[in-house]
Amino acid sequence: MSETTADAPKSEGSFAYVLLISIVATIGGFLFGFDSGVINGTVDGLQSAFNSDSAGTGFNVASMLLGCAAGAALAGTLSDAFGRRTMMIVAAVFFIVSAWGSGVATGSIEFIIYRIMGGLAVGAASVMSPAYISEVAPAKYRGRLSSIQQVAIITGLFMAFVSNYLVAGAAGASTNEWLMGFEAWRWMFWMELIPAFIFFFALLLIPESPRFLVANGKVEKAQGVLEKLSGAIRAKKKVGEIKDSLAKDHKPSIGDVFGGTVFKPIVWVGIGLAVFQQLVGINVVFYYGAVLWQAVGFSEADALLINVISGAVSIGAVIVALVLIDAIGRKPLLWFGSMGMSVTLGLLVWAFSQASLVDGAVRMPEDVGRIALISANAYVFFFNMSWGPVMWVALGEMFPNQLRGSGLAVAGFFQWISNFLITLTFPIMLGIAWIGLPGAYGFYTICAVISVFFVFWAVKETKGKELEEMKG
Repeated sequence: MSETTADAPKSEGSFAYVLLISIVATIGGFLFGFDSGVINGTVDGLQSAFNSDSAGTGFNVASMLLGCAAGAALAGTLSDAFGRRTMMIVAAVFFIVSAWGSGVATGSIEFIIYRIMGGLAVGAASVMSPAYISEVAPAKYRGRLSSIQQVAIITGLFMAFVSNYLVAGAAGASTNEWLMGFEAWRWMFWMELIPAFIFFFALLLIPESPRFLVANGKVEKAQGVLEKLSGAIRAKKKVGEIKDSLAKDHKPSIGDVFGGTVFKPIVWVGIGLAVFQQLVGINVVFYYGAVLWQAVGFSEADALLINVISGAVSIGAVIVALVLIDAIGRKPLLWFGSMGMSVTLGLLVWAFSQASLVDGAVRMPEDVGRIALISANAYVFFFNMSWGPVMWVALGEMFPNQLRGSGLAVAGFFQWISNFLITLTFPIMLGIAWIGLPGAYGFYTICAVISVFFVFWAVKETKGKELEEMKG
């Protein structure tokens, strides 16, 4: 009896261990969110320090996204050669350098270089964290564990908003000098050094992905990792399944994504998911939230506080997704989210169309402003209980082993290029009288409506399936 009991944990594996290493991987998601959100409170400081116009400011903000696109594209391929964990360690180093450099930058070119380095890290983390989690998590709770990535992203955004709000409050404004004679906006970037160092050292304590180890001939090491994850009996079986799935073809490479009309059909679906997540305009709220709310009459302090509220709403929404994703599946959540975003974005278009220009500033009636604020937070809620977490979960598990690294790389590249274009064009549209806020949000609304039909026709359910069951 005692011998059987002693052997039980080994035969069943350790969920606590799976959870622990998944949480470490999602620190990359936290930094993804923090690095994306910290720029929100620094726009005024950047304009003041670098004397940039609206287009220049837009490029300063969006420059990181070019690095994100390159990081996502390179990380998938490099991770097939060097490992998921290895690429996350490289990303952690880039996060550290970027956070320090963005704060010490004295001009736009220097700032852009450091932000692109941060973008490389964000892009790599955005691809590698969900890939790593999907490859270590058992199918029955893979959706929940993969959703932790989005919890981490939104928590990172929320903490960036809180940090920006507290730092600006302590200094009086983001452009004022604070500690050691440096402006507050510089300290907003330096706050990221704390989680970046935690990520680096934590990664040294987790194992490499067992599927990567098998693909590179390290079968015994992979079995050792799988025994900790799912127990000795399941580990042996899983190693055989992974070997069989890889034996059907050659070693994974970027060339595997090509076929049919440029890309294989499953890769086009991944690209569609990645692009629509950005075309609904969510990162306009994340990157330009403070600017947006100041444009409709709120003070800088109030605008930063609204960002904090939006961040809290986002966390609550992701928790809803966390509870539902393995129960009802990925496709229903995506479809419901698209419907909700279509309605709430439509309300924002109406609200912004009621605004007027008063003494050079955009103003709207108080009751209309209240509708805009409620609609914006409802929109954030719908996004973060659907497309926010589910897109990353779906991308992490929809590709077969042969395509996972390269498929994620291609989808991640398109996701960040879309993000870059949306972020770059928003301040430009804002400055064109006949487009403005109604026109910009009208475009995002149309994309949300189209995404309803995309989900219905193109997306396949992956709930409860083993990764070895995925077809290319």
